[in-house]
Amino acid sequence: MIDLQGTSFIGHARSTGSEAWTSAVNPATGEKLDPAYLAATDEEVEKAVSLAAAAFPSYAALSGAERAVFLRAIADKIEASVEDIVARGPLETGLPEPRLRGETARTCGQLRMFAGLIEDGSWVDARIDRAQPDRQPLPKPDIRAMLVPLGPVAVFCASNFPLAFSVAGGDTASALAAGCPVVAIGHVGHPGLAEIVGSAIVAAARETGMPEGVFSLLFGGGRSTGRKVVAHPAIKAVGFTGSRQGGTSLMELAAARPEPIPVYAEMSSVNPFVILPGALAKGEEALAEAYFGSLTLGVGQFCTNPGLVFLPTDAGEAFLAKLSEMIGTAGSATMLTAGIASAYGEACEHFAGHPGVKTLARGEGASAPALFEVSATDFLGDEALQAEAFGPAALVVRGSLPEITRAIAGLEGQLTATLHATEDELAAQPELVAALRSRCGRLLFGGFPTGVEVCASMVHGGPYPSTSDGRSTSVGTLAITRYCRPAAWQGFPDFALPPELREANPLGIRRIEG
Repeated sequence: MIDLQGTSFIGHARSTGSEAWTSAVNPATGEKLDPAYLAATDEEVEKAVSLAAAAFPSYAALSGAERAVFLRAIADKIEASVEDIVARGPLETGLPEPRLRGETARTCGQLRMFAGLIEDGSWVDARIDRAQPDRQPLPKPDIRAMLVPLGPVAVFCASNFPLAFSVAGGDTASALAAGCPVVAIGHVGHPGLAEIVGSAIVAAARETGMPEGVFSLLFGGGRSTGRKVVAHPAIKAVGFTGSRQGGTSLMELAAARPEPIPVYAEMSSVNPFVILPGALAKGEEALAEAYFGSLTLGVGQFCTNPGLVFLPTDAGEAFLAKLSEMIGTAGSATMLTAGIASAYGEACEHFAGHPGVKTLARGEGASAPALFEVSATDFLGDEALQAEAFGPAALVVRGSLPEITRAIAGLEGQLTATLHATEDELAAQPELVAALRSRCGRLLFGGFPTGVEVCASMVHGGPYPSTSDGRSTSVGTLAITRYCRPAAWQGFPDFALPPELREANPLGIRRIEG
């Protein structure tokens, strides 16, 4: 197993770190794990960001093919470290080995996906309007535009996906693909995994001749080290996956800078799940079993677990009976951290103590699944009932279809929304469908929202507060646009243009030409 050192990566070098930060804790046993991790000093934070700023011009100038070599090398190095990952990961997170192997594959797959995207090169959205010097009443100049990278990006690692949304996750992959150096901030819940993956990225950077500073990994926590990174004037964007409190805090910090910068934060989502009578008629118990699997997947610690069910008042009794039976006999499981487990327990007690909420079933143990029911009237009367219970808890809202439609229209922004219905019901409920569409980034007809496909058409985002900017996605190739801006060249001679915009189109990319 890799010899973990408990120190940050400042470019290609290890930090010395002068201040104790944390030790990873086994969430199943409470045991502290070696080594103790040291916080990066203020000087080391400054050096990491300064190195990123110095690396940006040369890294951004590399061709897509050259950056693709780097991304594929990272994937290769991570795959070579998989035995270290599956040895350390369960100790830090309580996640089983198969989950960690699967997440490793997903992480490497998305790195290679972005490598293919930038190798092709068409993603820059090149647009060409040629000069018309004889146009009347005024000549038209030659104008050419494309997307260009923003600059160094701060990436905050997530608690619930220690690989796919962390050190080398989607934020890092898309930023590096765009041409932006990354300064990553390790998560307190899994610093050992962060160090393993950080080692792989640094080794890949050295092997492929990337400029020092293209990647750094800092320990010290988001509230301390992370805030220092975001406040640094050289940082041009932020990627974050975590709590609403953490995300909004970063948004406020970034907006208050002398030069405000975008924060792409994925935050809270309860993922409404609507069931109409036609879907129930196909088999209520089977639907309950499938829903239970989605609700409890990963102990309910996925951002897409469907925690809010809308069910007509006069339907679904067999569905609820089967679901209550399964939840009532379910046991407790280890959650990612003691803090997450505590917050989940508090959320369940909030629901259980609400005067309008009925407890239908609760499993055995503090982190066991729970099922609650409330009328649409009471739900509409209390916004607090929309709050996310991060874990395997579901709130069932019963009401008429008009009440359900009004309740959905009043929801906060969500990552996903799911409708189980027949095609005839789908056609007959345009207002319900429109309400769902307005509230989410991904709308499902049938199926379950857990399981986010990594592909070109995936949208893993949604209106606030599911994300800070509903125009973006943190999964799929569209994610690369978060770390770019459009830039235009007017009147430039051909030789001085980027290859993507030259008249001969030497890269052979798709372009919009006028």
